Amino acid sequence: MRVLLDTHFLIWTATDPKKITRREQALITRSELIVSAVSIFELRLKWQKFGGGHHRRPDLIDPVVALALIAGNGIELAPLTGEDCAASLDVAVPHRDPFDEMLLIHAQRLGAKLLTRDADLHGHPLAISA
Repeated sequence: MRVLLDTHFLIWTATDPKKITRREQALITRSELIVSAVSIFELRLKWQKFGGGHHRRPDLIDPVVALALIAGNGIELAPLTGEDCAASLDVAVPHRDPFDEMLLIHAQRLGAKLLTRDADLHGHPLAISA
């Protein structure tokens, strides 16, 4: 199975792997893993806002560190194409988070499922939880 990791799974892999349950880890271990360039962009925006200074959030990682983690673990990094940006979801999301929508579009176009704990995405045909 091809599994696209939601951004929070990428963060947990780098900062706190204990947050990943045994069932999630088993799914990750037996799947072909993908990280979307969308997640790297999301990390960059959040890192610029909350990565340093007195507003620092410990649940974030530098996007450069994320790229090294992806490369070092043999995870596929899926680039974002113009076709991805122009595509529509077969089944719309009920909220307006552009990152969630683009991650689902990427999963749809890559023939993957999005591994997420985002309650807003549970029940979407492209989203899975373990």
